[in-house]
Amino acid sequence: MKAILVNGEIKTFSTVPKTWSDDNGLHLNIGDGSAFGFKDVVLPFYDELTQELTNLHLDGDVFTYDVIDKPIKESLAQLKEIKISELKSKASEKLSKTDWYIIREVDSGEATPQSVKDERANVRSKSNNIEAEINALTTKKSVVTFPITL
Repeated sequence: MKAILVNGEIKTFSTVPKTWSDDNGLHLNIGDGSAFGFKDVVLPFYDELTQELTNLHLDGDVFTYDVIDKPIKESLAQLKEIKISELKSKASEKLSKTDWYIIREVDSGEATPQSVKDERANVRSKSNNIEAEINALTTKKSVVTFPITL
């Protein structure tokens, strides 16, 4: 991405335009644009979940953004509820793959293999442990960034 300062305003471009018009007229084939004031836009590293870019500005020889924390409007309790709901959905999705064994056992009496029962118990146990970890979190940011892996 490229940018240029024109009359106190920063204008951004995905690439340097093929032509450029300024006080000196129309210019064709302006190359990398550096002779006209085009500079690279450098995106700083940031966490898209909890941060956002703001205030594009010239910093030395490049344009860049400031990184600020996103406001989190939900309460800590609401965020935990959302995260736990996501966890339960993932656990349910994993369990649903073997639900037919359980239904078959209830319906026909044919035994569910022990390996399937063990796997299902493991999913439920992991889910309970992760839920406890989520409930122990004390900041909004820690809840938002908490990874759920079952």
